[in-house]
Amino acid sequence: MLNVCYGCGIYRADKEIDPTGPDAICPECGHHHRFNRLPMMFVCGPSCAGKSTVAQALMGNFTDVVVLDGDILWRNEFMSEESGDVKEFFDTWLRVAKNVGQAGKPVVVFSAGAIPDNVVENVEARYFSGIHFLALVCDDDELERRLKARPEWRGSHNPAFIKEQKRFSNWLKDNGQNDGRKIDLINTTEMAEEETVEQVVFWISRIIRP
Repeated sequence: MLNVCYGCGIYRADKEIDPTGPDAICPECGHHHRFNRLPMMFVCGPSCAGKSTVAQALMGNFTDVVVLDGDILWRNEFMSEESGDVKEFFDTWLRVAKNVGQAGKPVVVFSAGAIPDNVVENVEARYFSGIHFLALVCDDDELERRLKARPEWRGSHNPAFIKEQKRFSNWLKDNGQNDGRKIDLINTTEMAEEETVEQVVFWISRIIRP
């Protein structure tokens, strides 16, 4: 919607943003397009830290935002060694969220790899008043226990997979506050599901109602 100029008809995602409108300004003809510039939120983290559980609990019950599961747009091509680019995956999500937001509600996407390095430099990021990151993490022993408790068909019993999920969880704990790219953290190790949901709702509410 916003990437096609209503003045000259050209497709350009890289419009200049005037936050006082807010307006998206066509770089070809200068046409101003007024739009809703809302916050964007991502919830990331390793498998079994609680992302899917929280997303399912919020869908249809917490209606101040639109809650979406990042996997619905995933294709294996995004990780292809030949042509894959995970940033393209998140740029697609930003474009979807930008257009969904024109209905007046911010979007929260739950997606494992939604860290700032994969998101904030993307061309579509300019259309949001702010992009916010929350990581659900877990202590190593508890994360391994949860992964091994899953059905075997999910492949989470694989030692290499468990090692990678631990590595990612610990990377988030160690690097979430680095380089000015803040990732808020919730450690779900000792939390009941209901408490984790409450904590995520509190985080979202602070962003949409500062």
